Amino acid sequence: MKELITESPLFGAAITILSYYIGLKANKKTGKAIFNPLLIAEILIIAVLIVFHIPFSAYNSGGAIINMFLGPITALLAYSIYRERKLIGSHFVSILAGTIAGSIASVLTIIILSSLFGLGKDLTSSLIPKSVTTPIAVAISETLGGIRSVTVTSLLITGVSGNILAPFMIKLFRVRNRVAQGVAIGTASHVVGTSKALELGEDIGAISSIALSFSGIVTALLTMLAF
Repeated sequence: MKELITESPLFGAAITILSYYIGLKANKKTGKAIFNPLLIAEILIIAVLIVFHIPFSAYNSGGAIINMFLGPITALLAYSIYRERKLIGSHFVSILAGTIAGSIASVLTIIILSSLFGLGKDLTSSLIPKSVTTPIAVAISETLGGIRSVTVTSLLITGVSGNILAPFMIKLFRVRNRVAQGVAIGTASHVVGTSKALELGEDIGAISSIALSFSGIVTALLTMLAF
């Protein structure tokens, strides 16, 4: 049985879909932000791999199938941008300025904190692109000599944290401007955070979508210039 699991890519795909489904049910039943479907799915998948001593490579052969859809799903965000094109056009300068400021703050924060905690260049390089979408983040990390697995882990933590905490942070800091909300979420927590922005409103989701796109470009340019 274990051999069948380790040899079949269907296992990784099936356990990913099932875990996320359980997460959705838990989130819907409790209504609590902490019961984030993605967070629950991650915990369940890790638990299954550890308990049944299944190597990650066996899971990832199927998990990679799910990962294939990341690009097309990200591209679908363009639809919300198109629907809100007038709003985006009227606030384009503000969105661009906010995204540039947020991207610079993200990169500088990582560099400063990494220096304070004595992290090496490889870990620092791995964490620098934590707030941009996965394909760009991995490319930046590899260019800087970072560790791919650390980069992906930081992306997951950043995205899930943004997804869970975004509504709370908006209330805490009394950010009433919906454009500012979208820019903050998209710049700080990429696609996973943007999924929460879409729940808060299509206009916020559209702004977040364009912000995450700008954030990837700005972060890539910053790393090219700085490193």
